[in-house]
Amino acid sequence: MRSFIVITMFTASLAHAGWGSYEELRTLTLDGDDIAVLSIDAGAGSMDVTGVEGLGEVIVKATIVVDDGDKDDALQFIEKRMTLSLRESGKTAELKSYFDGGFMGLGKNARIDLDIRVPEGMAVSIVDSSGSIDVTGTMGDVSIDDGSGSIDVNHVANVKIDDGSGSIDIGNASGDVFVVDGSGSIGIRRVGGSVTIDDGSGSIRVSDIEKNLTIVDDGSGSVSISDVRGDVEQET
Repeated sequence: MRSFIVITMFTASLAHAGWGSYEELRTLTLDGDDIAVLSIDAGAGSMDVTGVEGLGEVIVKATIVVDDGDKDDALQFIEKRMTLSLRESGKTAELKSYFDGGFMGLGKNARIDLDIRVPEGMAVSIVDSSGSIDVTGTMGDVSIDDGSGSIDVNHVANVKIDDGSGSIDIGNASGDVFVVDGSGSIGIRRVGGSVTIDDGSGSIRVSDIEKNLTIVDDGSGSVSISDVRGDVEQET
């Protein structure tokens, strides 16, 4: 098993992060030739994952923001509290990006915004606490376990999402889609397989589904269904 991190860029800026904030940019890379799955464990912050045709590595650009205008204090906080690593374990690339213990009671508000590039066809598995998630063009399977924040998934294979709150938008999935959602609107379109939805509250819009549609539960909110070429089963 190889365990390897490459940090290729480091910058720090107070002005760009906003008044009274410290910002730092780090880039991590990992050879993607033997990698089938990117597993992400992330805390607060936005996340963009993009599949790139012909790319031979996993590239992570992490923007670290700490609400502290004192550079030395912010750096000390990052050193003590932050976990940021990209390692290979068998066929899996493991990305960890969070502040240990969160930031409640620590006197600072901190986040890590992630811009991730992966080889096209790589599967992606995400566990995220909060912040928006955007996955596009990977063409592989996508699994997301999210606490809160909007989720956008486009041009992938099979999709499985377990979400606490926030809107969900899924388009151009070649496989099956399975969604469990606490609250927030759900929009699903252009799916090559079947769709299953278990929803607490929020509107549901489904269109252009090649196979079956099953709505296990719809607690509250409007439901719009069109162009489903398989069976439709709605249990309310």
